[in-house]
Amino acid sequence: MKTSAGDIQFFNTLTREKEKFVPLEKGKAKMYTCGPTVYDFAHIGNFRAFLFEDLLRRWLEYRGFKVTQVMNLTDVDDRTIDAARKLGIPLEQHTAQFIQAFFEDINALNIEKAEHYPRATEHVPEMVALIKKLVEKGYAYRGEDGSIYYDISKFKDYGKLSKFKVTELKAGARVKVDEYEKAEARDFALWKAWDEGDGEVFWETDIGKGRPGWHIECSAMSMKYLGETLDVHTGGVDNMFPHHENEIAQSEAATGKKFVNYWLHNEHLLVEGKRMGKRFGNYYTLRDLIKLGYDPKAVRYLLLSTHYSQQFNFTFEGLEAAKNAIERLTNFMYRLLEADGKGGGEKIAALMNRVEKEFGEAMDDDLNISLALASLFEFVREVNSLLGNNMLSKEEARGVHSLMVGFDRVLGVVGEVQGEEKLPKEAEELIHRREEARRAKDWKTADQIRQQLAVMGIIIEDTPQGLKWRIEKGQNV
Repeated sequence: MKTSAGDIQFFNTLTREKEKFVPLEKGKAKMYTCGPTVYDFAHIGNFRAFLFEDLLRRWLEYRGFKVTQVMNLTDVDDRTIDAARKLGIPLEQHTAQFIQAFFEDINALNIEKAEHYPRATEHVPEMVALIKKLVEKGYAYRGEDGSIYYDISKFKDYGKLSKFKVTELKAGARVKVDEYEKAEARDFALWKAWDEGDGEVFWETDIGKGRPGWHIECSAMSMKYLGETLDVHTGGVDNMFPHHENEIAQSEAATGKKFVNYWLHNEHLLVEGKRMGKRFGNYYTLRDLIKLGYDPKAVRYLLLSTHYSQQFNFTFEGLEAAKNAIERLTNFMYRLLEADGKGGGEKIAALMNRVEKEFGEAMDDDLNISLALASLFEFVREVNSLLGNNMLSKEEARGVHSLMVGFDRVLGVVGEVQGEEKLPKEAEELIHRREEARRAKDWKTADQIRQQLAVMGIIIEDTPQGLKWRIEKGQNV
């Protein structure tokens, strides 16, 4: 599908307007995505952000862009240090297990790998250099406690992302914690002088003994790998203030250049209509859902299926619907492999042109996934009707299959579909018994056998052309 950079539009949080995507370098997209803070397992709210970012990446690639993505791993901050201290283990030992878990989880969710996963602990020299530059330029100062703070009154555009008005701030008021609310906005810590609470977590540097603040980490790492100006920076709305606001202040004060051209933020996730939290009993990691028997691909589909800028309500009913949607797409792909009809002619060509156009226009419009999926499933419905009437030739089916593979490169929920599988003898006998039960109108027995086959990983479908079956991917039968 032909496209140009001007075909894609994103809602830019910075301007609060939808804008054409024009990258700094033609055909390339430089993207920084806020990664996990590795003090615990990532939860489904985190994965909503990571999957939105994956969809963004995949769509840019679909449209022909070469994407360079950086996703940071925050392995030193207030939360990681506090968690390690409570367990009485070294920081590196504590974070290592959750870094490994994070990569296992994104593999399970079929999230494409970023080009770089910088760890904060491995980039302290870059952070120190950036802090020194801010001190030299008069944007930062050393407090009485030995820490170095950013003076937000010196940056005239402070608040331009979150639309926070810097008014009536008490001169010299400071905040040392990494996370805080707008009402607590103060000069924030770039470098935290060591205290007893940090234990063995510190670096000896020429700006003192201590550790970096959370916000300086992302500025230093993003500019190291992507340059002083980025095309796209993403994250959850909860990161807009103070984290992203502080990133802008630090980076633009240091370089004198615009830090990011397009800011994209995803909204919060609810669970069964309520805010997610351990105290509410509705807090879920991916591992929790897998233990409950849910397929990671269903989790992926569900978390992708609502526009990233809308608040999303995660439900178990929705997970079942997601599973069914994936099964419908997978069954469709198998039916295409078996098609050998007389041909649909201009009708199938028109359907393919329409879905390609509608899917593309929807995704170009700020990743309007809901509209894209609606168009895709309408296409599946209409082509299934042609298949049912033996109106799709082998050649036409190959064309539809190729188109669907392209769409799945964006969605990432079906994967490879192959034909010519062989059933084990036990399954063949069960299918034969089910056919006998159906002829005898013994629907109860037929349904029981269907369920028995499903447990074996064999999915069967009754069609006008007779019974069709497939082995579910990943199953050994």
